[in-house]
Amino acid sequence: MSLSQERCGALEQNCRELLLATKTTQQRTQELRREANELLRMDIAKEENTRLRQEKQVLEKKLEGMRKSVCHEDLAMVLPALPEKKMVFKGLVTNKEDSNKLMLTPLIRYPLLGGSALITFENAEVAQRIIKVKEHMVELSCGEEVEELDQCRICVQAAPVDILLPSSLEIRLVQSSRGILVSDLPSLGIPEETLLDKLELFFSKKKNGGGEVEERQFLDDTGQVLLIFAQDGVAEPLIEKGHIQVPIGKGKYNLKISPCMSGDITGLQLLPSRCPRTVLLSGIPNVLGEEPMRDTLEIHFQKTSRGGGEVEAIAYVPAGERGLAVFTEDVG
Repeated sequence: MSLSQERCGALEQNCRELLLATKTTQQRTQELRREANELLRMDIAKEENTRLRQEKQVLEKKLEGMRKSVCHEDLAMVLPALPEKKMVFKGLVTNKEDSNKLMLTPLIRYPLLGGSALITFENAEVAQRIIKVKEHMVELSCGEEVEELDQCRICVQAAPVDILLPSSLEIRLVQSSRGILVSDLPSLGIPEETLLDKLELFFSKKKNGGGEVEERQFLDDTGQVLLIFAQDGVAEPLIEKGHIQVPIGKGKYNLKISPCMSGDITGLQLLPSRCPRTVLLSGIPNVLGEEPMRDTLEIHFQKTSRGGGEVEAIAYVPAGERGLAVFTEDVG
């Protein structure tokens, strides 16, 4: 009897050990399956990344080819069609890599508050001396017929002029689908409106290859006329012709037809720049007329005994008013 009980206990112990081993095996099997699935996903991800990298390289090569095509083919077709303009070359030949760069000439508009002035000296060292002193006592004696002004003085503050200049500029050019530029216009001495009427009348006729004109504009800076048609498909055939005979007055004139290009600034970077020869004067009270005060400031700051020098230009805005100073490129 006792032997049977011992065997029964041993069998129960074996069953428990088998159940535990089975659970352990099942858990390990699940872990191995998860690891296998994770490895499979990683392999698939690696293959996908490899495929995407290859596609990226192919697309980059195609994009580079398209860019070169645009630079060397499309622009070569557009530029000859632009209005002709006579130019005289007076510079040095640039490097080939610089031929497609756009050179910018700064034209900065600087707001000038009332009670301030801008003085530009011929020598930058003079401007730096004036700025270093900061405060200047200016005698008000400029020919006014008021005796009290002979000994009157005002205190003005001198500071440098900092402006923002463009360091890089990106422009996206788009050709209008309905606009044309008309150039090589004759000088007939007729009013602009009369010329616009004649051009609109000619280009609105279908027999001349035109259509309904929606907008017209005389461009004063170029001497060209901009015509916008009401429908697409009219401008392109005219541009392909390049030139067209147009009757104006008693004669016929061979006018040039060019595409109308518009540009949008897509990227602009500005860098702070300090004007080396210009000084900002502030705190100027309104005690003299505009011209007498301007003369007084110029006389004071051109005296070498007061650290000044030759004044190239001066702009003064009385208190209570506002002005706008224009800075151009210093070619001196």
